[in-house]
Amino acid sequence: MNQLQQLKQHSTVVADTGDFLQLARFAPQDATTNPSLILKAVLQPDYAPLLESTVAAHKHASLDDIVDQVLVRFGLEILKVVPGRVSTEVDARLSFDRDATVARGRRLIALYEQAGIGRERVLIKVAATWEGIQAARELEKDGIFCNLTLLFAFCQAVACADAKVRLISPFVGRIYDWHKKSLGAAWDEAARSLSNDPGVQSVTRIFNYYKQHGIATQVMSASFRNVGQITALSGCDLLTISPDLLAKLEASNEPFERALGSDLGAAQPAVTYDEAAFRYALNDDAMATEKLAEGIRGFAVDAGKLDAMIDKLRSQ
Repeated sequence: MNQLQQLKQHSTVVADTGDFLQLARFAPQDATTNPSLILKAVLQPDYAPLLESTVAAHKHASLDDIVDQVLVRFGLEILKVVPGRVSTEVDARLSFDRDATVARGRRLIALYEQAGIGRERVLIKVAATWEGIQAARELEKDGIFCNLTLLFAFCQAVACADAKVRLISPFVGRIYDWHKKSLGAAWDEAARSLSNDPGVQSVTRIFNYYKQHGIATQVMSASFRNVGQITALSGCDLLTISPDLLAKLEASNEPFERALGSDLGAAQPAVTYDEAAFRYALNDDAMATEKLAEGIRGFAVDAGKLDAMIDKLRSQ
């Protein structure tokens, strides 16, 4: 049994890609996308006709409308391959605008429903800022399920649970990146691997806290840098994995054991955060503050590039 098959015995495997032509090989349950992944996909010749036809069909609509049509079109193609859900992300440039995020999430769901897809098969992906979390709270009340992304800090996870969001995506690899860069020459790769990896430790703390307190929000580990991080988090509710790492798991028969779930560790007291406490806790975590800001900027840049491509096509 290869490692991908072993992993599927412990966790739900999700493909982290906008390249739906790759999905069938790995048979994931769900798939996730983001602006960078969609941009990467539309730059490939295989997807040019899809982009061009979608823009042509809606060329007189606003740019925002056309972008949403493109995102949903990719989502619809992905849902032809995966039996479960697809995550479609709200524009990162709205990360600090609660009302605009709510409106955009509702519009994305409406487009899926117009295409015959039930809302239970879609997760609206929102950055885990305070405003994004409160927007998700409102969307969840409407029966619109949310995936809170760019999550790096414990306070973000707690606030998401309080908002009763369906799923969170803590970013394992980006946490690892920050600590590795911060320590520089003092970083010891072997000593900080597997359960000692700072990204793995962050997700483990969140997962154990949720399970200890009976929190229904699902934990989907994301942003992996190596197979060791994945196997160290087997047993997590879900793991969203890039195609290259899925291929490495498929190619290895090395055995590994379930890592999360059997031992929830020392009891963690229940905590809550109002807005002021949340902002202070996030500010007090240099890694989370930097990576959240960096992530929003990066997604915003790629969203702008997608806008430019679409604008150029509709003007032809």
